Amino acid sequence: MNKLELMKAANEVRKGAVTAVHSAKSGHPGGSLSAADIYTYLYFEEMNIDPKDPKKADRDRFVLSKGHTAPGYYATLANRGFFPVEDLTTLRKVGSYLQGHPDMKHIPGVDMSSGSLGQGISAAVGMALSAKLSGDSYRVYTLLGDGEIQEGQVWEAAMLAAHRKLDNLVVIVDNNNLQIDGAIDEVNSPYPIDQKFEAFNFHVINVDGHDFDALDAAFKEAKATKGCPTAIIAKTVKGKGVSFMENQASWHGAAPNDEQYETAMADLEKVGEALCQK
Repeated sequence: MNKLELMKAANEVRKGAVTAVHSAKSGHPGGSLSAADIYTYLYFEEMNIDPKDPKKADRDRFVLSKGHTAPGYYATLANRGFFPVEDLTTLRKVGSYLQGHPDMKHIPGVDMSSGSLGQGISAAVGMALSAKLSGDSYRVYTLLGDGEIQEGQVWEAAMLAAHRKLDNLVVIVDNNNLQIDGAIDEVNSPYPIDQKFEAFNFHVINVDGHDFDALDAAFKEAKATKGCPTAIIAKTVKGKGVSFMENQASWHGAAPNDEQYETAMADLEKVGEALCQK
């Protein structure tokens, strides 16, 4: 896809995420919206996947380590063709396969159940190590929150990934600077994030997480990097695309009411209309 097509797809992902959370009356819109462009680039451009064969052996793997931003993940999978977009409105409802956190047993396209913060990256490291031991060519991607990297298990996993020279692993940090309790540097600062990963012997790339040209260059650089894993530190805006949610920690885990939903969708429709005129 070209840049404009990716921007349009990401806007649809944002609409899907907001719609799902509004329908559920609960969920996590802020981080879903900040990561929407990253999700979109991975699933529409970067990864070797097939919605018609979600479990194909040579597929690239993705682990959503910050599992609470499932609404954005589900909206991406739906728009990519893994399941109907209409099903997004069943999020968190009794009997729905779209649970509050990713479930690999019931959701097409989900490679790892996640939600307990800090654990997803460990699963991703295991997958990447398995590929190396088996001589398989697939790559593994995992998305972490910047608040999540306050978890010690993240750094244990990072240590092993570098020690085993897992150059088939890409760790992406959604650096929107906000977690449920406020700004990450006020709660328990993980800064400087890039230097920490460098100290753990990662190849590190800092990038604007909303710029598809920059994301394209970063993931190409990661693919060309040999002998060590890559960490992409993506600077993003929490709640990106919805005027009243942007940079507001209060929208980490809150659902919009009907009036707020209309405003949010109007914001995103406006973005969509502007993209159609390009």
